[in-house]
Amino acid sequence: MIHIATKFRFKVKLLRPAKLDSDTSWAFVVLPKDVSEKLPRRGRTTVAGTINGYPFQMTLEPDGQLSHWLQVSRELHEAAGADVGDIVTLELMPVEKEPEPAIPSDFAEALAAAPEARRVWNETTTIARVDWIHWITSAKQLKTRAKRIGDACDMLASGQKRVCCFDPSGYYSKAFRAPEAAEKHY
Repeated sequence: MIHIATKFRFKVKLLRPAKLDSDTSWAFVVLPKDVSEKLPRRGRTTVAGTINGYPFQMTLEPDGQLSHWLQVSRELHEAAGADVGDIVTLELMPVEKEPEPAIPSDFAEALAAAPEARRVWNETTTIARVDWIHWITSAKQLKTRAKRIGDACDMLASGQKRVCCFDPSGYYSKAFRAPEAAEKHY
């Protein structure tokens, strides 16, 4: 499938997550499916855009429903003159080149200790590296994360450049999803 870089403009409601950890200031939006399906990939995708005319560059997250969602910090929604519950205007365009992902320190240490894995890592595409890191960091338990790091080094050392058994969209595995919106009316 060929994707042409297109700017998408749409209106969407700024939502508050139902479950908040210690940070209660952020909000989120879920992209309309017709916009999401035109993006270059179902997994994490970096976009440049505006919210109510205020510019940003961020990575959209898969929502597990073949769409994407975007976390909106308090600073961003305040700069855009928007509050939770408001309808905002978003303009999005996929970036031409995905930025290199930050390698988590525990994975970087494991790669440093496995030169063949590091060599193959360096030969993979940026998108493949994004998927490897997302697979590792999506582990819910430290034990699972440690196992995935070991498995990643083994797979890379054997020449495997892509994560097997990983659904970056979360659709088949249900590994990813957008936060549930608070039911409270704003």
